Amino acid sequence: MDTVKNNLFVIHQRIKVACDRTNRDVNDVRLLLATKTVPAERIRFALDCGETLIGENKVQELKEKEEKLTQYNCEKHYIGHLQTNKIKEVLRYVTCIESIDRLDVVQKLDQRLLFEGKSIDILVQVNSSYEESKFGLDPINVIPFIKKIAKYDTLKIKGLMTIGLFSAEEEKVRRCFRLLKDIQRQVIEENISNVDMTQLSMGMSGDLEVAIEEGATIIRVGTAIFGERIYPDSYYWNELKRPN
Repeated sequence: MDTVKNNLFVIHQRIKVACDRTNRDVNDVRLLLATKTVPAERIRFALDCGETLIGENKVQELKEKEEKLTQYNCEKHYIGHLQTNKIKEVLRYVTCIESIDRLDVVQKLDQRLLFEGKSIDILVQVNSSYEESKFGLDPINVIPFIKKIAKYDTLKIKGLMTIGLFSAEEEKVRRCFRLLKDIQRQVIEENISNVDMTQLSMGMSGDLEVAIEEGATIIRVGTAIFGERIYPDSYYWNELKRPN
């Protein structure tokens, strides 16, 4: 647990240095704890250290950990690829879905939210690296998609999310984040009703500084806080499409 506490300190220092370097307010960048496969006890410790935002990729893990986290007033985001048959369960646990990229999901979400008399925050996922293996909208389709889904009053569009290129070449990664920022500007210029384009969820353990430099407001960090896991980050974050 001491390692988790130290890792959190290091991550917050990295965030602060990146914000100072780009003249950004450190309070404008939120740290999301990526907790896929992380036991509830370790998440509880991070929350006891003052963290307030966690993200899960799997509905089953949200369900399994819920009872052990009920005493915490933390915000939960869903950051995995959302299947329509999981919508009812996801809505029990989260306040924001960061991975919206399909109209059928939007329609099913709207139906369920209308039934429950609720609304939810969403981010639109963009495939900024143009990789066929990744989910997310092709950048050219983002504005038309947002215009279509903005008519659903149950969905509060708060911004965009992307998973950047997994590469050691910083400039290639930076291009992904810069593209998301450019799309954000374009959406704002469109002045679409029911769209509040303030959030950019991008950047992880290895590239959070680059993401902050390019305008990230949410960074999603797992490995650098909770330690190495069985699989590499690409497994936890790519949510790879499976071959047909």
